Amino acid sequence: MEITEARRPLSWLLATWGVTRLVLLLFVFRVFLFPGPDVTTDVSSIYQGWYEVLRTGGFPSADVTWQYPPAAALAILSPALLPFLDYAQAFFVLAFLADLAVLVLLLNAGLRPRRSLRGAWLWVAGLPLLGPTVYARYDVMVTAVAVAALLAGVRHPRVMGALTGFAALLKVWPVLLLAGAVRRRAWGAAAVTVAALSGLFALLMPGAFAFLTFQRDRGTEVESLGALVLHVARQFGWRGRVLLNYGSVEFLGPYVSVVSDAALFLTAVAFGWLLLWRLTARRFAPHTLADAAFTAVLLFTVTSRVISPQYLVWLVGLAAVCLCSRATRMTGPAVLVLAASAVTVLEFPVYFADVVNSTPLGMALLFARNGLLLAAALTAAARLWRSTVREPVSEPVSEPTEAPEPGTGRPTRTGETAAATPS
Repeated sequence: MEITEARRPLSWLLATWGVTRLVLLLFVFRVFLFPGPDVTTDVSSIYQGWYEVLRTGGFPSADVTWQYPPAAALAILSPALLPFLDYAQAFFVLAFLADLAVLVLLLNAGLRPRRSLRGAWLWVAGLPLLGPTVYARYDVMVTAVAVAALLAGVRHPRVMGALTGFAALLKVWPVLLLAGAVRRRAWGAAAVTVAALSGLFALLMPGAFAFLTFQRDRGTEVESLGALVLHVARQFGWRGRVLLNYGSVEFLGPYVSVVSDAALFLTAVAFGWLLLWRLTARRFAPHTLADAAFTAVLLFTVTSRVISPQYLVWLVGLAAVCLCSRATRMTGPAVLVLAASAVTVLEFPVYFADVVNSTPLGMALLFARNGLLLAAALTAAARLWRSTVREPVSEPVSEPTEAPEPGTGRPTRTGETAAATPS
């Protein structure tokens, strides 16, 4: 009887995942039509166009919408693994499999002693809130690698470093996973991986780093936090325009550059805060690695000039890793991200026309979504600071304590046990 009761929550979790993912697949395969603009066209037109260039051995360096590091080519080329499907169909199936991989990783972590299935539940419930966009972008693939890296982090720092380096070459942001890494082996493995793969891409495929110029020239996207200033300004006669620019829908016109510069300044402030935290933090528990990564990505998301809907996929994945630990301080910020995901699907794609035209509804949705993300970022930062800088160094019985690092005699930081497997 007890075994049956224990299995029931897991059965409900798997059933919920199966039903919600079936619905997502029905939407991206257009069996059902989702409200708003068709989010799958990026795959069938943009991604497939890049695919045709990449398969010739070069990067689409003449296309300003190609704004991704070189390993992104692997994600774009991946549908070739399923030659019996057309490009878009194969991409959706692979995105679905990446989603499944994240679930398996979270279940494996959550079913261990003194761990929790809350992380798996957050992933199961949070991802479909974003609608079919999650299977129509390659961000779920990047998130799968990032989740694997974080879950490997405490016991296998070199594995974490290698996966983080690879993920960063897929879409840059995973480099922030190292924010809470205290083992040099993780940083060293990440650096070696990035250097080796970058050199290989530069040697074999011309135009591997053209994306750096295109990223630099991006403006203020209509869904970003800074864009709220311009949405409000439109109500008072500001005559800026909204156009498709550098692959996203951006504001163009007077003072846009000022808003963009302010966003870059805030990003620099966020980086400065992270650096200060890293230098002053004294208490590193096992869950700190994921808590710090989640906080770092939140801070850089809300200060970015672009907050695309698929960015929430990263945040849901990292929040899920945090919640696998019963000791995490990120439950509140994770709930805020969940709420932001529910609002995001309304601002894109359902009411995106209202967002573009700065209607009261569109602005209300943006203020709600971005306000939730800002609250999540500030709350996460405050909790990370309190738990690692201000609180006295004392661990509960269930947490590992300091012990000599294997083979060195040097004490590890709190939470890195002598039982950790060297990698």
